[in-house]
Amino acid sequence: MTESIINNAYEEKRMDGLLSTAPRKAILVGVDLPDAEWPLEESLDELAQLATTAGVECVDRVVQRLMRPHPATVLGSGKVEELAGLLQFHDCDAAIFDLELKPVQHRNLERELGVQVLDRTALILIIFGQRARTREGRLQVELAQIEYDLPRLARQWSHLSRQRGSVNQRGEGEKQIEVDRRLLRRQRDQLIEEIEQVRNQRQLHRDKRKHDGPPVVALVGYTNAGKSTLLNRLAGAQTLAENKLFATLDPTTRKARLEGGQEILLSDTVGFVQRLPHTLVAAFRATLEEVAEADLLVHVVDASHPHVRHQIEAVEQVLEEIDAGGMQMIIALNKADQLAPDQVVELSEIASHLPQVKVSALTGEGIDQLLHCISEQLIQQFVAMDVLIPYDRGDLVAQFHQYGTIEHEEYMEKGTHLRGYLPENRSGAFYAYRIRTSKRQARKEAIRAVS
Repeated sequence: MTESIINNAYEEKRMDGLLSTAPRKAILVGVDLPDAEWPLEESLDELAQLATTAGVECVDRVVQRLMRPHPATVLGSGKVEELAGLLQFHDCDAAIFDLELKPVQHRNLERELGVQVLDRTALILIIFGQRARTREGRLQVELAQIEYDLPRLARQWSHLSRQRGSVNQRGEGEKQIEVDRRLLRRQRDQLIEEIEQVRNQRQLHRDKRKHDGPPVVALVGYTNAGKSTLLNRLAGAQTLAENKLFATLDPTTRKARLEGGQEILLSDTVGFVQRLPHTLVAAFRATLEEVAEADLLVHVVDASHPHVRHQIEAVEQVLEEIDAGGMQMIIALNKADQLAPDQVVELSEIASHLPQVKVSALTGEGIDQLLHCISEQLIQQFVAMDVLIPYDRGDLVAQFHQYGTIEHEEYMEKGTHLRGYLPENRSGAFYAYRIRTSKRQARKEAIRAVS
C-alpha cells in the first residue's frame, strides 16, 4: 500500500474519544489570577481565535478575578450559577475555559453546568485532530488525545457510578471505566510503538540527508506568524497559507536556492502557541526533532502583532523544551508592510541579540536580504575551499554550484578555479584538488581582502 493511500485512509478516519467533535456554540471563561504571565484579555482573544479555528461560535465571555482557582470548580459558586444561566440563555452546548482544568474540576463543572466543558488544551487537541492529514500527524494527535482522555474517563460514566450493589460489589459504571482504561492503555502502547517506528524512519532520513543532502533551514514561530506564506515566497511552493491558527499542522519541506546558487531545504513545522500542551510537545517530538536537527533556524515573527514579545518568548520556551534553544538562528520580522517606517519592534532579550531581517512574505519585501542573511549564517558552518577542478570532473563543479556558495569562478588552462564555501558533508571529494598557495601569496590575498 502506498503512502498516499495510507494517508487518504487516515484522512477519512474519524477521531474517537472525548475530543472527537467540536461544540456548536460556546461561552469563553477566563480567570484573572495575580501571577498570570499573559494579560487576560489578550489570552481570551487568542482563545476566541482557537475556537473559531475549530468551528465554534463564541457568543459571550465570563471573567472572574481570583487569588487562586477554586479546587472543585475553578470559579466561585455564584459565578458558576451565573455561567449556567448564560449558557441556557444563549442555547450553548459548551463552556471553554482559558486554563487547564483538573479532571475533578471537569467532572464537577459538567455536572453543574449541564453542557460539555473544554479547557484550552482540549480545544487545541480538537483543532489538531481536525487538521492532521498524514498518517504520522494522526498518530501523534491520537496519542495526545489518549493521554488527555485517560484521567478524565470517569466523567463519561458518572451517571453509571451511582449504580452500586452490595458493599463488596462494584457498580456497572465502575466496571466500564476499568474496561475503557485498559482499552485506551492498549491503544496508547500501540500508538507509541508506531510513532517510534516513524521516529526511527525520520532519523534514518535525517542521517542520510546530513551525509548526502543540502543544509536544512527550519522555519519556526508562533502560529499564524506567516511561516507557510514565507515558505511559499522563498521556495515558490504552494502550501496552504490561511489567516487561521494552526492552518498547517504536518511538516512541509521544499527546496530553495540562495543568491550564490547554493541549494537548501526549507522545513516548515507546526506553529507554536502560548501554553502549548505538554501532551502535544511530547506526542509531536518525532516531528519537532526536525527542528533540533536543522542546520539553521529562522524564527518567523509577526512584527505587527501588539504582543509580539510574548509570542517570541512562547516560541523560545518550546524550543528549550525540545533541546533547540541554543541553536544558530535568524529573526525574520514578518509583515513588515504593516509597520510604520519608524516603528520599533519589541523583542525578547534573547532575540534582540540575533541577526534580524524585516520582511513581508506577502509582498516580497526584504526576501533578498533574508536569503543573504541565511547564506552568511550557513557559511559560518561551512568549509572554505579554493580548488582547481579538472575539466573531466564537471560533476564536482556542478556539486559546488548546487551545494556550495561561490565567491570566485574562473576558467583556466588546466581546469575550473572555484573559491567559496561548502558544507562539511560535501567537502571530502574536493580536498584532492585544493590549491596550495605559498605563505607570501596567502598574505597578499589576505591584504587584498581587507582593503
